[in-house]
Amino acid sequence: MAKVRISCRVNPTESPEKVSRAVTNVFPDSVPEVSDGMLTATAPGLDAFSRRIRELRILDATRSVMYGGRGDGKTVFHINKQVAYMGKISFCEADAVLGPIRVEVVDDDILGLIDAVAPRTVDGEEVTA
Repeated sequence: MAKVRISCRVNPTESPEKVSRAVTNVFPDSVPEVSDGMLTATAPGLDAFSRRIRELRILDATRSVMYGGRGDGKTVFHINKQVAYMGKISFCEADAVLGPIRVEVVDDDILGLIDAVAPRTVDGEEVTA
């Protein structure tokens, strides 16, 4: 079972409610909590995230980002807060302006999890075998 930990800074100029909304737009099963300028949340899995990246047709980008951030049984990636607030997903660097949403996924079989969440594609179609 994957453990999904989500965190981001809530800047003084940002509304904690809007930052929470950005997180729940991407991870609807999460329950964000804001304390001392930081938002933290956990999600029960990546099912909703996996469905959303399929809807947005960004499987290859997601797979690349998840593979690039993997190590020690986990993967870490960052999502743009402002884009997430609009209900979309855009990956960014850890030092993005205004701070990104940091997502850490821990699993005993991280490569298998990445394959399930963001499978390989050929010509835009998922490869199942």
